[in-house]
Amino acid sequence: MSRDLTPPSSDSALQQARRWFLESGDIPAGLVTEALQQSWLRSRHAGLSPLEHPGHSPTCDDAELRQALGTQREFLAHARPVMDFLFDQVRDCGNLVILSDARGLLLHALGDNDFSERADRVSLRPGALWHEHDRGTNAIGTALAEQRAVVIHGAEHYLARNSFLTCAAAPVVASDGQLRGVLDISGDHRSRHPHTFALVRSAARMIEDRLFHARHLRDQILRLHPHPEGLGAVGEGLVALSDDGWVIGANTLARNWLSLSDGRIGCGTLEQLTGLRLGQFPPGRIMRCRLPHGDAIHAKLEPRHKLVVNLSEPALRLHEPESPAPSASRPPTVPSASASASAKTDAKIQDAFRRACRVQAQGIALLIQGESGAGKEVFARALHAEGPRSNHAFVALNCAALPETLIEAELFGYVGGAFTGARREGSPGRIREADGGTLFLDEIGDMPLSLQARLLRVLQDKTVVPLGGSKSFPVDFQLVCATHRHLKEAVRAGHFREDLYYRLNGLTVTLPALRERQDFDELVHTTLSRTMHDMGNPRTVTLNPGLMQAMRRYTWPGNLRQLNALLRTMCALLETDESALDWHHLPEDMVSELQEAVRSPEVASPTPASTADTFMAEANLKRLSGQAIRHVIDATGGNMSEAARRLGISRNTLYRRIKQGLD
Repeated sequence: MSRDLTPPSSDSALQQARRWFLESGDIPAGLVTEALQQSWLRSRHAGLSPLEHPGHSPTCDDAELRQALGTQREFLAHARPVMDFLFDQVRDCGNLVILSDARGLLLHALGDNDFSERADRVSLRPGALWHEHDRGTNAIGTALAEQRAVVIHGAEHYLARNSFLTCAAAPVVASDGQLRGVLDISGDHRSRHPHTFALVRSAARMIEDRLFHARHLRDQILRLHPHPEGLGAVGEGLVALSDDGWVIGANTLARNWLSLSDGRIGCGTLEQLTGLRLGQFPPGRIMRCRLPHGDAIHAKLEPRHKLVVNLSEPALRLHEPESPAPSASRPPTVPSASASASAKTDAKIQDAFRRACRVQAQGIALLIQGESGAGKEVFARALHAEGPRSNHAFVALNCAALPETLIEAELFGYVGGAFTGARREGSPGRIREADGGTLFLDEIGDMPLSLQARLLRVLQDKTVVPLGGSKSFPVDFQLVCATHRHLKEAVRAGHFREDLYYRLNGLTVTLPALRERQDFDELVHTTLSRTMHDMGNPRTVTLNPGLMQAMRRYTWPGNLRQLNALLRTMCALLETDESALDWHHLPEDMVSELQEAVRSPEVASPTPASTADTFMAEANLKRLSGQAIRHVIDATGGNMSEAARRLGISRNTLYRRIKQGLD
């Protein structure tokens, strides 16, 4: 159970406890809580001194932070809207709302400017490490160490330089019981508010519920609450069930109410673990039942949802089924080939998704081709959510985003001391993190040849040896790769291993560019609706018809990434009394580009290519992409940073694309 670490004694008792601790290493009983005393002892055992200022603050470099942000992309996507809401509640009160991962690495922060400057002096900012063994007793680190919500106030902080802070933090736990990170509110110790603790705990539960629903899109959901009116609202218990009634996930409230420990999730059916029979809950009806300890609770089994793939956003879109799901459900190891049937979704993408689901069920590697920003990673995440490994990790690595020297360590892992700058404890690497789940290698065509041989060895032996180590670790994962390059050309040019190509290419699917998609209007409207919602203003907004026509005819060199960025900028420029986006909401550079698109002769809609024409179609696609890149470079006067921003790609990727040739 969550509880405050602050002792009931006075500040003088706390100061007396610190003097005893510094002088003798012991604390007389009754001065501070046992929990706080144990945290101070852990901090001392980590080699930290309360009064000394370390030579450097424990932080990671920019590359490591970018990698962590990429790895925690899903976590951040679900946490940020809650953090925005939470910060609105404490705005202008001198506070900082912070999210860390399970290592204590700060990922994201929102704060008032005056306090943010003070917090920055003790590295309370993204990129800093705030676990207990890095910073001593503090709310984030102690919440991680004890895996419960805590308050650390003033001089309770182990390091004296942090004593100006008052901090309340709560862990964020996934539905499988795994710790994902910590949500924290920090402020000046003189402005401590008693409601902060409750706020941060409630917000952490909101993030947990968002993660729960994202993870269990295709599972049966049992909702629990002491009152029937509480079902479907904040504060309900959630249990995810497989087709045959096994408990495969539960949020914190459900685990507490059902006396369900983290280790028991996935180890039995609902009846075996809780005594509740799945058959006693007709879908859609509210039922009253007794918990194992005798208390009454109300429960409702939700009808199953249909999954619709929509490559306009990272999250998958749900549509309610028009009729109850059939009683004969699919076996849990075979993904539904008919998932995502939607008349408004591009037919080519739907066909690719159905084919990919079939081969994924057999463990066959998948290669996704398409231009940068076309939604390759979103497609891969949708496959993972639909597939038999959805209850395990989806691990992504962009082979073009890291220097060659870092790709090997990130992918294969390393032992402590394997190279200069390596962590003492080493790193398991992305391959081992994906064990049991899905490994997504984006821009695989940019992987160095030397590492291609190592990857091929892993795929053949199903084992991985960390950098600097000799012990091999067995691994089992679904491999999905993506590239904007034509790998057959790379093989012929000697830039990509032929034997690895055939290992990766169990099935190739090509995602259409945004300008080729048949569902463009639907994409614009759904992206616009989601953007307004994410910005905290979910009112209905329309587009000027002439502007919409211009957007249909534009080439969109940055594809969905560029569309998302443009619509977000336009929404930000929308006045409170406006309900339609028009030309004056566009950035200046896009006004001229879209007007040019209107003046240009209209290009006929593309038609699906036959198998025999696939190579020629991809060559034409590459040439068209080159033309679009040249156009953007010319429009920016040769400013490569600005061109890369408009294209929705990194500057390194742009230079690499130019080097490969734009013709």
